Amino acid sequence: MKSPIAPLLLSVGFLTSMVPIASAGEAAAAPIRHSYLVMGGKTAIISEDGKVEWEYDGGSRDGFVLPNGNVLIAYSDRVVEVTREKQVVFSYQRSPENSEIGTTQRLYNGNTLITELGAKPRLLEVNGKGEIVNTVVLQPETDNAHMQTRMARQLRNGNFLVPHLLAFALKEYDPSGKIVGTIKTDLDSLGGRKAECWPFTAIRLDNGNTVVTLTHSNQVAEFGVGGELIWKVTNDDVKGLFKDPCGAQRLANGNTVIGSHAASTGVSMVELNNAKQIVWTSDHPLAAGVHHFQILTTNGKAEPGMPMK
Repeated sequence: MKSPIAPLLLSVGFLTSMVPIASAGEAAAAPIRHSYLVMGGKTAIISEDGKVEWEYDGGSRDGFVLPNGNVLIAYSDRVVEVTREKQVVFSYQRSPENSEIGTTQRLYNGNTLITELGAKPRLLEVNGKGEIVNTVVLQPETDNAHMQTRMARQLRNGNFLVPHLLAFALKEYDPSGKIVGTIKTDLDSLGGRKAECWPFTAIRLDNGNTVVTLTHSNQVAEFGVGGELIWKVTNDDVKGLFKDPCGAQRLANGNTVIGSHAASTGVSMVELNNAKQIVWTSDHPLAAGVHHFQILTTNGKAEPGMPMK
């Protein structure tokens, strides 16, 4: 199977403030502006100047702006592809034996990847007619449906990278469902299990490393190919702005954007460079409680390639 679509001077959300955060060591560069899709309590596309370009039903969990301009959105009970005119052109309803849908992703072959949680946790490949054409049985190590898994993605090699929260592990499955690799997130250097280093979003980079948001521990970590800790960012690095970091995206310039699901007010999205300097934030009201997101443009230019999120 081919690769899927999925791999601070302060610009404050709808205010688009250009005032830099005044603390030592922060980046000094031209102000950054982004347009972006947000999923969570609200589902919307926000322009670089903070205007709402498009809005749809809230309560969303995952999604992508597709190359054709449509928006693929996962809700707890369904996945839909919606045009900018809000016409539904694809839909899948959750199987009755399961209780939640977690994530979705459009594949290059035109099919759609969907994660179902519940009595039969699994990845589904669904064709354009809503028919299941392939199933990968997951091994989450818990019957707690809501805590079984989150942002599963297909990798370029055709395998699937799946975060399992209560297993404190990223598991790589081949298309037959065999686990071919595991990265543990409950490392002592991250605070162990007591810190609740639950993996949520996992991004496989071109160099083989993996960037992971670690929800309740309020950290973001990068692991090497062998599972060793390469880089981490904690709340001490971002002045307490992490509040249950869930969604994340690695941009083409190497920066990492992180969204805080528990940020009901104030700053909910933070962009960091590799030196852990804050280079952009958003406090847009429609991005409050952001579950996941997609950065679309940076200073008027589209983010190139496939979004790593």
